[in-house]
Amino acid sequence: MTGIDYFAWVVFVVIIASLLVGLIVLGQLPGKIAAKNNHPQVKAITVASWLGLLMTFGIVWVLAMVWASMVPQHELSDATQQRLDALEAKVRRLEHEGEQGEKQGGGAA
Repeated sequence: MTGIDYFAWVVFVVIIASLLVGLIVLGQLPGKIAAKNNHPQVKAITVASWLGLLMTFGIVWVLAMVWASMVPQHELSDATQQRLDALEAKVRRLEHEGEQGEKQGGGAA
């Protein structure tokens, strides 16, 4: 073997090592993003990213990235909470009116 053959082998090994490091970094990325965002399903996202990367040629990995980026909202906005409270009050009022109607009318036949 000549010097150029050794150089070719070194280049080949560096390329393979770079591909492996890149694969590992990509596999860990959705899990790290989910952990940074305090996502409640970090483990599931991590598993989906690895399985998606290794078994579906990256299709499920993309979904894991989207899933990791979507942080569930634990608290409702003030406007949404007010609308929810108003709807709950309306339901209670309608239930109360229905009970009153049943008592006065002797029940529906």
